[in-house]
Amino acid sequence: MSPIKDLHLVYEYLNEDGTFSEGDTITGTVSFTVTEATKVKGLMVKAKGDVNVHWTRGSGDSEESYSAHKRYFKVKEYLIAETGRANTCMMDMPSSFKGIHGKIVYILEAKMSRSWRWPTTVKEELKFVSKNLLHLGQVMCPQSGSVDKETGVFSKRLVQMSATVDRKFCSPGDTISIVAQISNSSSKEMKPKFSLHQKVVYHASGSTQTDDQCLCKIIGEVITEKSERTVTCQMEIPPDVLYALHNCEHISVEHYLKVYLDISFASDPEVVFPLGIVPSSMVSLQPDEAAGPYSAWGAGAPSYSYFPPPAVPM
Repeated sequence: MSPIKDLHLVYEYLNEDGTFSEGDTITGTVSFTVTEATKVKGLMVKAKGDVNVHWTRGSGDSEESYSAHKRYFKVKEYLIAETGRANTCMMDMPSSFKGIHGKIVYILEAKMSRSWRWPTTVKEELKFVSKNLLHLGQVMCPQSGSVDKETGVFSKRLVQMSATVDRKFCSPGDTISIVAQISNSSSKEMKPKFSLHQKVVYHASGSTQTDDQCLCKIIGEVITEKSERTVTCQMEIPPDVLYALHNCEHISVEHYLKVYLDISFASDPEVVFPLGIVPSSMVSLQPDEAAGPYSAWGAGAPSYSYFPPPAVPM
């Protein structure tokens, strides 16, 4: 029976969210109980960050496997035999992430080693939020402007729709206001729909795997034939939604809002808005930049990217 009991690792929070970012210092305490005299070879605290992705395609003899791994940092601190000191991580690292085909994990571990014995270890997972999110606005909105909302337009001979979103950045739990003005000159009824989407792309071995899912959807009232309506939608961002992720070579995460008209036996016209989801502490720090209005034309809609197509006047 090991004489080392109750090995605990406790670290101090730097903020109410319990998150860490590049340049932060991790401080804490390692505690344990010794039940009898024993010789300890070393007591070490280690912090590391890794990204791993993996998926397979096909089956049987045609099955192919794709995987990738990268270590962002690994630092050690020996608490026995030398004075303890703090380490900082200054490189650009992506935020913590867990998905169906990969994860980005940051671990803080304490390990006690003894000669000819298995080491005793304890681990804690760190919640890491990249400071690179502060520059997300420059990626999403390369054009300069003075407004803090986005507008999109769809226009054809019998159906016209313009939509406005009251913000480009938000955090989990926020409520976004969407207003759509619809002119239905056709002989068909249609329903306005509003949906929030999350697109995760995994990269490995020169291939990609995409997970694009709808997080929530709201359906408006029917727009009758040959009529005009203004529809307002209040959409709450799910509290467990992932943050945007764009500084990892193996995993990327982006979000978009889609406003579209459900028309029977016809292609659904839609307008797509890129949306940056970041921690609440970073929402007010985004640069005041905005993209001009742009249109989405069903199958020819803009790609779900943070770079909008050329502006189109309403």
